Order: sequence, then structure tokens, then C-alpha cells
Amino acid sequence: MAYTATLEEEKKEIAKRYKDMLKNTYQTLSKEDKILIRKAFDLSAEAHKDQRRKTGEPYIYHPIAVAKIVANEIGLDANSISAALLHDVVEDTDYTFGDLEQIFGETITKIVNGLTKISRIQSDQDISIQAENYRKMLLTLNDDVRVILIKIADRFHNMQTLGSMLPGKQVKIASETLYIYAPLAHRLGLYNIKTELEDLGLKYTEPEVYNDILNKITDSKEDQIKYIESFTSTIKASLDKEGFNYVIKGRTKSIYSIRKKMHNQGVSYEEVYDKFAIRIIYDSKLKDEKFDAWKIYSIVTDHFNPNPKRLRDWITQPKSTGYESLHITVMGPKGKWVEVQIRSSRMDEIAEKGYAAHFKYKHGAQKESGLEVWINKLRESLENQDVNAVDFVEQFKLNLYAKEIYIFTPNGDIKSLPKGATAIDFAFVIHTEVGTHCRAAKVNGKLVQLSRVLKSGDQVEIITSKNQKPKLAWLDIVKTARAKSKIKNTLKEEEKLIAKEGKEVLSRKLRHLKVKLNEKTINQMVNFFGLKTSFDLFYRIGNGSIENQQLKKYVNQRSNAIMHFIKTKMNRATAITENTINEEVNSNYDMLVFGKNDEKLLYSIAKCCKPIPGDQVFGFITIKEAIKVHKHNCPNALSMQSQYAYRVISAKWIDSTQQGYKASLHITGIDNLGLVNDVTKVISNNLNVNITNINISGDEGFFQGKITVHIKNNKQLNNLIQQIKKIDGIEKVERENA
Repeated sequence: MAYTATLEEEKKEIAKRYKDMLKNTYQTLSKEDKILIRKAFDLSAEAHKDQRRKTGEPYIYHPIAVAKIVANEIGLDANSISAALLHDVVEDTDYTFGDLEQIFGETITKIVNGLTKISRIQSDQDISIQAENYRKMLLTLNDDVRVILIKIADRFHNMQTLGSMLPGKQVKIASETLYIYAPLAHRLGLYNIKTELEDLGLKYTEPEVYNDILNKITDSKEDQIKYIESFTSTIKASLDKEGFNYVIKGRTKSIYSIRKKMHNQGVSYEEVYDKFAIRIIYDSKLKDEKFDAWKIYSIVTDHFNPNPKRLRDWITQPKSTGYESLHITVMGPKGKWVEVQIRSSRMDEIAEKGYAAHFKYKHGAQKESGLEVWINKLRESLENQDVNAVDFVEQFKLNLYAKEIYIFTPNGDIKSLPKGATAIDFAFVIHTEVGTHCRAAKVNGKLVQLSRVLKSGDQVEIITSKNQKPKLAWLDIVKTARAKSKIKNTLKEEEKLIAKEGKEVLSRKLRHLKVKLNEKTINQMVNFFGLKTSFDLFYRIGNGSIENQQLKKYVNQRSNAIMHFIKTKMNRATAITENTINEEVNSNYDMLVFGKNDEKLLYSIAKCCKPIPGDQVFGFITIKEAIKVHKHNCPNALSMQSQYAYRVISAKWIDSTQQGYKASLHITGIDNLGLVNDVTKVISNNLNVNITNINISGDEGFFQGKITVHIKNNKQLNNLIQQIKKIDGIEKVERENA
């Protein structure tokens, strides 16, 4: 429908919307607050007076709507409401930050500045630039969390008015919303906004699915109301008898969460059994809240049988976002499962308003709440500048939507981790040094592998060793961004030490081969071995990946090239070298594997980004063409990962010079006391060699055994065999299936 309002009608509508914005502010506004907000409104209205939205409406409608969300739904203060009114002024008009600072002061200007930086993200950019801009946006958490909260309000209103956009733009903005903004709202405790963002995101990314579920919810609304009345009438008398002041609400699950359950469980709409929940909100003094919650739990379960597997106690141990509630699932009337949420008025307010309500109920030292602790941890990962932007956003998202588990330390302290976290993740939660040197773990008193996935209620003890260092394989095991970041940093430091030693070794070996180590030689060797940098060269020399035979091959090729240059033209020699390089590159990156178990699967290369061996890649499971392999910075990566995350599978090219192998050694000898200990000590003292299996038996002074080790290359294995042979009592060491 075309927009046809007159200027007079618009003025009245603007005044009405402004008053409506101020009518139900969450915070109590003083006279000075109202003067400040009015000043921001007047400047914004004047600045945007000639601008229109795509619908034809005055542009000022948008800042007022954002300010209303900030004031009422998020519940922020007068500075935030003013900043929301001004958030597009510098971006879209002639006003400068200097003008704003002079009129409104430093705080509001700083918030508007943060919002302006975020708004300059261009939606047409490729994934690496887009991810870099996400990083910049998230870094504003370091300055003022209100910037992110207002940006979420801005995105919320944009999603509410997305219908006026072109279809292509709708899908792009909706995908981005599902990918980053909805998880952010969730993590900041804005559950209502998160739910609506998800539903609106689904409305534009999968409209048919959205409308189908919406229609079914609408059709069953009347039956649902009757059912809730039937349920509540059963327990009301008991609640009244105990003197509770309460309200009971019915809440339909969001369209997005129903869709998610249908997909994850492979069921139809009718088969999703908990499509709505009943919420009991009671008034209580702070000291009695927990007691009253369990009292109401007792009343509900007196009338309806509970499902013991579906009890969630977030009152005793609140979520790190500050969310508190007691969730139970009971068998209701007509044999239907019903989720019942029990929470006090204070808990409900925190669940509705998130960050702002959290601070309303905190005083003094208590302000260092779970949410603040989370933001402080986040700042630590934000400061890791070594991680590329794409990895940064992926690592950040690990912490956004993850369900939480609660793990006990040996002293009985509780630590919160995302669901799926391992013993290594727990070690890094305790302390970076504990994580770096963790050697083993005890879960509930039993020794387990470090890769053990933890469950809520586990008591975990980490066993450390000064000689232990993080391994590359740990990156495939850990789930938390903190652990990944710390492991990568430590590995880089370890690689630097190996590379430093490798440079000295290379200089010594080349001197023996009558070749001087200088910049020209290094560049030649980097090209010859198909590497990217001198660091790669020194590192491979240091860890034994490039052996003496390969060095001699380089020296021979170098000598031949010099002689050839004397006899013929230099471009011919260059062509030969380039052919050699291509052969080396192809041999280094010769295999693509998928998933945690490095499986070999059928795949084809995506035409949109054309990845080549050595590129960072991921697999996308298609319907007709098996797996399509895309580069991490493919322009389509964001939309694929945000809309179809369940079809994305990890993939990597295996560099044969870095690849580890398993080898089995058959050992025989005289069964001396302590011989087994001597053998294992020799193996464990070798750099990057690990025992994966050992089986030794003895009979009448003679012993034989089989030991399986994880090694880097053949040279390393041969060195190990020679060292084992030197042990007193060892008769023979042979590699099986050699």
C-alpha cells in the first residue's frame, strides 16, 4: 500500500511516537534525563527532516523506534536512549562527532561513534572483510557494551520493517541476523528479542517453512488456550492454599525453535511434543525465592508426574548470562508432555530485560556478575590479534549459543563450560598454565583421556607435567574459544623455537655442502620446496621434515642451474625451477580429508571460489553433488554457514611434510628388570613421538612385544629404532610391515 500521509499528519504521528517511547521506560527518568532525551530527539528530527525510509515514511520514525526498544525492551538509561535517537546522525547528515561532543558530552558521542563504525559495514563485501568488520563490531564490547545493545535494537527494528526491501537484500540481512545478531542477543540475556530475531530471520530465509508452522500454530491456538486453562485449574487451588501471589502464563515455542526441533529430531510438526510451555511467576522475598520455587515444584508434581530426565535447575546454578528459572516437564491432561517454568518476578524480569535488569538487582561487589565475568573472558579472546578474522568470528560464535554444563573442581568449586567441552577445555578454564601442561585427567576419580567429553556434575582433576606441551591434535578436540586461542599461541611459540633451531641446523648443513646461507639462498630453497615463507623452511628443517637427501637434491639442482645459466638463457632455467616447484607443491598437499576423523570422502571443487591444495577450506553437503569444497573466505561462506550450518563439514588439505603416521615396532630381547621402563623412556624422550599402544610379554627370561608409536616421518622412526637397539638386553627391533 502506497504511503499517503500529509505533513500535518506526520507531525502528529512523530509526536505520538515520541510520547509512546517515553511512556513505559524501564529505568526511572529524572527531569534532567527527560531534558537530555528531548534535546537528542530535536536534533535528530532536524537532521533527518528531509530523509525518507524506503516505505516513504519520515526517516525519524526509525531512530524513535530504536530508542523505544532501547528504553522499554532492553531497558537502558537516558544516555543510551539519547544515543539511539542520534545513532544515524553523523553517518547520514552534516553533523560531526565534534558537534555531538559539544552538545551532548563524551559518553553519548563515544556510543554514537561506536554505532557509526558498525553501520559502515558493507553487506556486499567478501567473507574475510565482512568477518573483519564483525571483529571490529565485537571489539566495541571492550569500550562500552551499550554499543552492542543499541546495535541489536537497530537490527531488531530493521528486521521488523524488512518487508520493504528487495528479496535478495531480505535474505542477506536475515542470514546475517541469524548468523551473528540473534546469538549475540541470546548471550546478552535478551531472550525475547533473540526469539523474534530468529523468527523474522526464518521468515525471510525459509518463508514456506515459516508460514506453514505459523498457520499450524494459529489453527491450534484455541485448543492450546483451553488446554492451558485445564492445566492451571488443577494446580490453582493448591497454590492459593499455600498463599502464593502468582500469575500463570502460556507461552508458545517460537517458530524458529519448533523448526529446529523438527529438523534435529527428524519429526513433523505434530510430533514435536513441547510446542508450548506454562510459566508460573510468583512474588517472593529474595531470601525465600529458592525455597518457594521448590515448594511450587512440589505442588505441580503432586498433581502431574514429572519426567526426571527433563529437570533443569537454573536457580541453584544460574546460567552465565544471569538467567534463573526452574524448568520441569510433566505429563499433563490428555497424556501430553508440558514444560513448566517456575521463576520469581525478579527472575522473570532478568529473563525479559537481560543486561539492564541484571544490574538493577546488583549492588557493590555483586556487580561483577556472571555476565560481567563472561564479558571479561570475551575481552581476553578479543585481544588475540594473531587469529585471522574468519577464525575469530567462528571462535567467538562458539561461546554464543552453546548450552552450558557445570563441572566441579577437586575443591568443590563450580565452573561453567559449553556443552561438548572436554577435559582440556576444563584445564584452560582453571588456568592457562594448567591447560598448557595438562597430561591427563581424572573424572569422578577415574583416569580418562584428555579428549573425554564432560557431563554436568562431573568432578574433574587435571594432572600436569612441566614437560607436557599442547599438541596440534588438541585443536580438533577442544570446544571453547579460550582453549583454541591459548593452544594456537603456545604452538606458535613452540614453532618459533623449532624454527630458530632449524635455522642454525640449516646453516651448519649448508656450510658442509659448501653453500652459504644468505637471503638469496633462502628464497631459492623456499621456492624449491614449494613453501611460502622462510619460517616454513626453518621449521621443517627443525622438525626433520626436510632431510639431508632433499637438501643434497636442492644443492645439485642449484649447481646445475648455475652451469645451465652459463650455457643458455636464464629464462629456461627459471622454467625448469617452476616445474620443480609445482611438483613439490602437489606432492606436499596431496590429500583432502573431512570431519574430526579425517575421512576420505567423495567431493568436487566449488566453482565460486576454486580452492587449490593448501587453501583453508570447508565442505558443504549438497543434495545432488555430494560434498562441494569451498575456501574459508568464499563469498558464499557466510550465508551457507548461517542458513545451513548443519550441512557444513570441516575439511583440510594434508601437508605430507606435517602429517603424522602410526608405526608398529616388534621388539625381542632378554627380560631384564626395568627393561620395559627403559624402552618407554627412550620413546617418550624423543620429540613429537607418542606411544599409542604397547603389548609386551615375557617367558623364561625371554621377552617379545609390540609397540605402536605416532611419528612424523621415516627419518624420525629410524632414529628411534637405533636408540632402542642401544638399550642393554634388546636383541632385535623391526618395523612391522616395513
